[in-house]
Amino acid sequence: MGEEKFAAIVVGAGPAGSTAAYLLAKEGLDVLLIEKGAAPGSKNMFGGRMYSHALHKIIPGFWEEAPVERPVAREIITFLSGDRSVSMNCQDLNWVKPPYHSFTLLRAEFDAWLASKAEEAGAMLACGILVDDLLVENGKVVGIRAGEDEMFADVVIAADGVNSIIAQKAGLARMFSPHQVATGVKQVIKLSAEEISRRFQVEGENGAAQLFVGDCTRGMRGGGFLYTNKSTVSLGLVITASELQKARYKISELVEDFKQNPHVSPLIEGGEVVEYSAHLVPEAGLNMMPQLCGDGILVAGDAAGFVLNLGYIVRGMDFAVASGEAAAKTVLQARKNSNFSRQGLGLYEQLLKQSFVFRDLEAYRKAPGFMENRRMFTAYPQLATGLLSEVFTVDGTPPVHLLGKILSQVRENGVSLAQLAGDSWKGARIL
Repeated sequence: MGEEKFAAIVVGAGPAGSTAAYLLAKEGLDVLLIEKGAAPGSKNMFGGRMYSHALHKIIPGFWEEAPVERPVAREIITFLSGDRSVSMNCQDLNWVKPPYHSFTLLRAEFDAWLASKAEEAGAMLACGILVDDLLVENGKVVGIRAGEDEMFADVVIAADGVNSIIAQKAGLARMFSPHQVATGVKQVIKLSAEEISRRFQVEGENGAAQLFVGDCTRGMRGGGFLYTNKSTVSLGLVITASELQKARYKISELVEDFKQNPHVSPLIEGGEVVEYSAHLVPEAGLNMMPQLCGDGILVAGDAAGFVLNLGYIVRGMDFAVASGEAAAKTVLQARKNSNFSRQGLGLYEQLLKQSFVFRDLEAYRKAPGFMENRRMFTAYPQLATGLLSEVFTVDGTPPVHLLGKILSQVRENGVSLAQLAGDSWKGARIL
C-alpha cells in the first residue's frame, strides 16, 4: 500500500466503520476501510437484532436490498424459575410495515453488505489486516502501522470494537474492567421457516424477539435471548464478565443447559447448530465511554461504549450507525477547515449530543447500576412465576385473595415489602 495518504482511515468494518466510510466516500474522499477479519462481519457477533431508524435515515428503504432476516412483530420477555415460567407478550403489526421498526440479522451477511455499499461509493476495503499501532507525529495521529506497512491519513476513525486497541494506543481509552462488559455467546440453529413461524406464532416472514431472565444465568447478572431468522434462530446468553469470573462457570456449559431448559427446548427441538460465536459486549454505557476524539482520531460504535442494555431492550447497532454518521460529518467539516486537531474534531461530540445517541444513553445512565441488583435475576423471577402459578392453581384448598397470595410469595422468596416497593420505584424511574 506504500505511503499513499488517505483523507480517512477507518479501522473496523462493522456498522459504525462502514457507515462512516460510506458517507465519506460518497463525498469523494479517499477512504481506506480496514477489517482484521477475512471479510466484514466474520469476527462480529451480536444477539441478532437491529432497530431500523438510524440506517433508514442514511440509506432510505435499506431493507429492500440489505440481507435482513425477519422484521420483528412480536416481543416476548420470559421469567424462568425451575419448572415454572411466565411470559409477557406484545405483538404490534405496525412494526412490520414500512418503515420497519426492527429486523433480525446475521452479522456476517449484513456487515458484508454495508461494507460493500462503502466500496460502491468509492472506499477501499482491505480485509485480513491487523493494525499494530498508530503513527504519531508531534502528538497527532497521522496514520496506522500494519506489519511492515505504514498508511497515512488526515484522520483515523477507531471503530474496532469494545476492546479498542486503537483508542487505547491513542491514550483515549483504558482497558475496561470485568464489571463493565458482558460475555456473549450465541448459537445459530437451523430450522425450517414454516416451523419457526409456527413455534413463535408469527405470520409469513414476520419474526419474534424473546428475552429470558432467571434460571438461564443461575442468578448472575445477564439473560438469554432467542431471535428468529428466516430459516434459523439465534440463541444465546449474555452474562456480566465479573460474575462469570467469580462463579467460575463455563458459559459454553450454561448455554447447553439453557438449550435443555424445558421452557426453551421445545422452541429449538430438532434444530441443527450451524454456527457458534462469542464476544465481549460493553454494558456500562456513558460510564465507560472513552475520550471520543484526539488530535487526528475519532472513536465510534462499540469502541466508544455505545451500547444500551435495559433488560427488556438491548441496543447497539443503531448507536453504531449514528456515531459513524456523526464521525463522517465531523471529518467533512474538519477538512473544510483544514483542522484535524482535537479542537477541530470537537464537532463530533457536539453532533452526538444533538442526536439520540447521547440523549438516550444519558436518559438511562443509571440503568447499569440498577441492573446490578441481584434480586432482578433471582428473587423476582421466582416471585413472578410462583405468584402466577398460585393464581392459576385450583386444588381444593381454601381460597386466598390476590393480596394474600402476593404477600405469601414475597415472604417465600425472601423479599421485604420495602425492598419490593423500593426496587419497583427505582426501576420505574431509571428504566
